[in-house]
Amino acid sequence: MTGARQSTPAHGDPLVPRLLLARGLRTLRESAAVSRLDAAKAIDGSSSKLSRLELGRSRCSTEDVETLLTFYGADDDERTTLLALAEQTRAHPWWYDDRSIVASWVRPYLTAEQAAKLVRTFEPQFVPGLLQSEGYAREVIRRDHPESEVDRRVDFRMRRQRVLRRRPRPLNLWVVLDQRALWRPMGGPAVMKEQIRHIMDLCQRPNVTVQIAPSGVCGRVEGDGPLTLVRFPQQGLQDMVYLERADGASYPVRRDDIERHWHVFNTLVTEAAPPERTLRILARALTTF
Repeated sequence: MTGARQSTPAHGDPLVPRLLLARGLRTLRESAAVSRLDAAKAIDGSSSKLSRLELGRSRCSTEDVETLLTFYGADDDERTTLLALAEQTRAHPWWYDDRSIVASWVRPYLTAEQAAKLVRTFEPQFVPGLLQSEGYAREVIRRDHPESEVDRRVDFRMRRQRVLRRRPRPLNLWVVLDQRALWRPMGGPAVMKEQIRHIMDLCQRPNVTVQIAPSGVCGRVEGDGPLTLVRFPQQGLQDMVYLERADGASYPVRRDDIERHWHVFNTLVTEAAPPERTLRILARALTTF
């Protein structure tokens, strides 16, 4: 990591303030019995613009927030709270200085991951990023990126993992890993042994749970790809579903879709070996390399 990036101050977390602002504005509009179209006209926008705002998918200028608060008849306390949130949405996310190497489709998830209290993820092919050792991450990154970018991308991935060690409340991570990811060689035997030992070390942490699932269980997941669920510490914020695929990602937001993906993950949990067997499975995997 370069000295310049080391000295860069933390940017803050714009996602949670944006979601809280979205919820607050939507509640005020509904309480005032104002239609989405009329509210959009008040800020010279479209219904789709207001919909994105109320879903927390886009930032809103302070001027537009002030206009909406006046239009909805917000009281002084509501104005103070929501204008403060609007100001916080202007902060840069933690990955901002590395945005040139962060694909647009993963940015919302990376921001959410750092703000979350719980992440549950299923990975059918590779060890997920939060569990990767440095050597394994280097081999995975080399598959898709030029050698000139590898060091920077590995450094970025290692910094991302700090969320597992943050204080006072580290991220709670629950991983269901298809066993094929353990047998898929990335680099030589030394790299895989290091990776397996790294997972074993992380399993000793009270905030990390890893389960190993039998091969082929990914057929339960839409698209047979990774499934990640994010829960925020703030009450009332909707969970995030992140579905990463080879050419991008999707973020289902309908409540029934979110509940369906939670059901899928819970089913994967029941089909995977229980957590207390994970260390034995990993120890056995070590002997294959």
